[in-house]
Amino acid sequence: MKVRAAVCSGLHEPWRTEEIDIDEPHAGEVQVKMAYSGMCHSDEHVRTGDISQDVAVLQMFGVDSMFPCIGGHEGSGIVEAIGENVNSLAVGDQVAVSFVPACGRCQPCASGKQYLCDLTAMTLAGPMMSDMTWRHHLDGQNLNRMAQLGTFAERIVVNEASLVKIEPWHDLRAAALISCGISTGYGSVIDRAQLKPGEIVAVIGCGGVGSGAIQGARIGGARGVVAIDLHQSKVDHAMTIGATHGATSIMDAAFNVLPDLTFGRNADVVVLTPGVLTGDLIEQARSICAKGGRVVTTAIAPYHQNDAQLNLFSFAMFNQSLLGTVFGSQNPRFQIPNLLSLFEQGLLEIDSVITKEYTIDQVQEGYDDLAEGLNIRGMVKF
Repeated sequence: MKVRAAVCSGLHEPWRTEEIDIDEPHAGEVQVKMAYSGMCHSDEHVRTGDISQDVAVLQMFGVDSMFPCIGGHEGSGIVEAIGENVNSLAVGDQVAVSFVPACGRCQPCASGKQYLCDLTAMTLAGPMMSDMTWRHHLDGQNLNRMAQLGTFAERIVVNEASLVKIEPWHDLRAAALISCGISTGYGSVIDRAQLKPGEIVAVIGCGGVGSGAIQGARIGGARGVVAIDLHQSKVDHAMTIGATHGATSIMDAAFNVLPDLTFGRNADVVVLTPGVLTGDLIEQARSICAKGGRVVTTAIAPYHQNDAQLNLFSFAMFNQSLLGTVFGSQNPRFQIPNLLSLFEQGLLEIDSVITKEYTIDQVQEGYDDLAEGLNIRGMVKF
């Protein structure tokens, strides 16, 4: 079958719409007609090389390069066809994708940590997880897919483990954004930081993921939520979805917001959700963290970023914690339906987080807008 998809052909090359070929789903695989795909910053990390790996590592996945690659790992759609041995889905089902597959059988899944499923080791690049053969092709060349998904395409073929069935009445547009950004930010506060009612939360970076963190803080009972972003427009939006205070720099928050709000104690939880996480931000986040507080590193850093600034004396003497997280340390099969329910009850804001909708031909335009600070979250509408 021929479909149109946004493909990046090389490092720093733009997203271009190409006509590609996709094969029928094999055993354990599902074909989905896409409805929406969120434009997460993580896809840009592929294009810019932040999450590209050494050739020796890539060869373990059967490829020599991350490129060419179909972008997109956040989205929703309708099941069109299923392969043999697919048990959890049927044609016509509504689904949200999950960049974290959940097989349900490996040690992390069996112990209740689906967000650490062993299948995630295969999501960087390469063929299908089911049988190590390829389904997506461009002019005879096999195509990688972002997180084994590639949602910047009219139709996708994915492993059953990478899909979450949602109810027929669930909103597909909301499901697309909840499938990655909102869930990751929300869980960073609620599940990883384990927010306690009455605590103070600071969120550094108020894009799509940061919007999830801000709302998680509000829903979780934070006494104050400080939104920090270089773009005043994003701070202003954060104030409409749960932030109680705003600042356009960490220094601004440190000197002009937190002292009065916390009586000099600083924030109990600091969540890092900038577009790109760099090592210098770790100490800056720790410096506005209270004694006994938690810093959660949610954003993606360049793969080879090995150095981080951290005042070890203060870190130890203040009994602080530095925490990493993937998918907000929550299980996609629980979190996606859970947040869709909150959305339907009017407790979780999604519509205003989506700044603009684009066509499949406008993916690069959407990321240009993101780079200029115009978008909180762009959305491809099919």
